[in-house]
Amino acid sequence: MASTVSERTRQLNGKLGAIKRHHPNADTTELQRERAAERLADYVAKVVAEAPPLTPAQRDRIAALLRGGAI
Repeated sequence: MASTVSERTRQLNGKLGAIKRHHPNADTTELQRERAAERLADYVAKVVAEAPPLTPAQRDRIAALLRGGAI
């Protein structure tokens, strides 16, 4: 079974772990934000690959969620 975690997510996980291990008081907010975005992208890619094509209205609704707008 193939992993659904991208190489970029693995790299960010490793980097975050190393920073926390060697610099426990470091501010990792931006790195955590970047990792969260990559994890979301990994999940979306997996779901899109498994699902039938979305309608334009469905794509617009999902895009609005990602922009933080109300649906």
